[in-house]
Amino acid sequence: MTPRETILAALHTRLSALPATALRGEVLPERVPTNGLLILRDGEPGEPEVTLSPLAYHYQHRAEIEAVVQGTDRDADFDTLIASIGAALSIDRTLGGLCDWVEAEAPRPVDLPVEGAASLKAAVIPVVLHYSTADQLA
Repeated sequence: MTPRETILAALHTRLSALPATALRGEVLPERVPTNGLLILRDGEPGEPEVTLSPLAYHYQHRAEIEAVVQGTDRDADFDTLIASIGAALSIDRTLGGLCDWVEAEAPRPVDLPVEGAASLKAAVIPVVLHYSTADQLA
């Protein structure tokens, strides 16, 4: 696997250890699990900085985590879910040495009404993955 895929898989594994259901690249299901839902989106690696000796491409890859909760106590549930993501990332900001640094940005929560059901509270949380590779495609 490429460094990019290895890092994204490690991030998904880290999110999968949380009580919320963690998916990768999936569509929002019809039902949100009671403990919440996290969907990891691969995001954009962006333009790398390049060093020439030795040749290395330094990325600040912006992945995204969609966090969703539903229910009557969704504000507290959402807060707990966001805090658990922050705690999971702060345990090891290098994902076991796979990348230089992992940093989440603040979420921008929105309430989404659902006809005939409790509203959803959701946010996209940008996660910046700092890593270097010798080949842009590897």
